[in-house]
Amino acid sequence: MRSYRSLFRTPEFTPYLLSFAAFAAAQTIGGLALGTLVFRATGSPFLSAVSMFGPQLAQLLGGAFLLSGADRLPPRAVLTGLALAFAAGTAVLALPGLPIWAVFAVVLLQGLVASLGGGVRGGLMNEILSKDGYVLGRSVFNMLWGGTQMAGFATGGALLVLLSPRTCLLLAAALYLLSALVTRLGLTARPARSSGRPSVSATWRTNALLWSSRPRRLTYLGLWVPNGLIVGGDSLYIAYAPEAAGTLYAVGALGMFVGDMAVGRLVPPALRPRLATPLRLLLAVPYLFFVLRPGVALSAVAVTVASVGFAASLVLQERLMSLTPDDLTGQALGLHATGMAALQGIGAVLAGTLAQLTSPATAMTLMAAASVTVTLTLAALGRHEERRSAVPGTRPGALPEPAVTDRP
Repeated sequence: MRSYRSLFRTPEFTPYLLSFAAFAAAQTIGGLALGTLVFRATGSPFLSAVSMFGPQLAQLLGGAFLLSGADRLPPRAVLTGLALAFAAGTAVLALPGLPIWAVFAVVLLQGLVASLGGGVRGGLMNEILSKDGYVLGRSVFNMLWGGTQMAGFATGGALLVLLSPRTCLLLAAALYLLSALVTRLGLTARPARSSGRPSVSATWRTNALLWSSRPRRLTYLGLWVPNGLIVGGDSLYIAYAPEAAGTLYAVGALGMFVGDMAVGRLVPPALRPRLATPLRLLLAVPYLFFVLRPGVALSAVAVTVASVGFAASLVLQERLMSLTPDDLTGQALGLHATGMAALQGIGAVLAGTLAQLTSPATAMTLMAAASVTVTLTLAALGRHEERRSAVPGTRPGALPEPAVTDRP
């Protein structure tokens, strides 16, 4: 499947994308509104960053205990329930006089329930599309995410000039309800992909199996750490340029859109594996420029160019799928989504702490330098693994793996 026409002719793919678009729009508008609300109330870059990206940090707990549900629960029911839960939580965040501790309690709960979303959506895409359509479909999914972020942050920034943050939060809650409605009416009620009940023990066993392969470990770390450090720096846009934060988030989404379109549609499949390291470096290097404290225009150029590097995730997800048995794809993608979200949350905490101690510009530069260091280290480890696997008699790390079943 190499054309967008054939992709969109696939039954259910369009409502699948529309339900996600409404969910993503709610996240961007609601996240910007909440970060602005907290920053105005506290004046703290740290609390503002954590309020926007705290749900992602909380997903780490959900991934440790709930992730087996990604393959063992009906996908339509999970995605509908997830959107309804976010609608309710966002409406609570809009309540006047809500104390800061209660804001972060809601953020924590949202992160816990969100831990199932990435795995369920990724596994459902595998069911909707054929194997040869996954990369193109995933690139469209990522492009939609980038485009929705671009429109959502631009719209959110404009709305915050005209409306209060609490009103924008209520608008986000309405978009979550729309996502739930499209999911319920537009998708088929499929059974769970794997038998057995979701449980903490099943989650831990499958996560341990997924983590047991060294090539998969390196792939997961490449997906999580460089990305998380840069997104942590991105969480400081409000503190760095309060009046232009929506613009910086929007141009970042534009760069991500361009990168995913180029890698998913234009780059030949044989060339894609070679782009993982260059794209991760591109993601970080332009942020080193922030040591000079550029103005909004130059900052927007740097952010746009850097965000093209987010397409590295598309390359590494393809590698992850090639290393994973079919009956574990939902939890494998869920572990990826949870780990990436958690590292982004940790990155936001780290960046916010550095900004409190230094300045937003200095913190963003340090996060970029750390991302470059991690990428180069992982590239060296990957080359060593390839040489080791090429030696006769060594285990390549991608052998068939035993099925994971519930114990009686």
